[in-house]
Amino acid sequence: MKVSLALQAEQELIEGALFYAREANAELGHAFISEFERSIELLREHPQLGAPWRGVTRRLPLRRFPYSVVYHIRESEVRVLAVAHQRRKPGFWKDRT
Repeated sequence: MKVSLALQAEQELIEGALFYAREANAELGHAFISEFERSIELLREHPQLGAPWRGVTRRLPLRRFPYSVVYHIRESEVRVLAVAHQRRKPGFWKDRT
């Protein structure tokens, strides 16, 4: 299945990685991106894996990090709406497509 990211989700991924690289070390920033990529591959193979959340939206928590991949499924595409911190601004992504 095809996976696409909203521009804001790409920015959130980069910001998260930069935060971990700055506050801890570059290795942790790379680990954040690797965990996101692992999650995307899981969603590509099993799009229903994430738990339903707020209507047609689903979310898949990242391992090791307090973030979730927020997405919805459209026909043959998984659309990532946000890379959302689990304790900040719930639902901030709700107007994204």
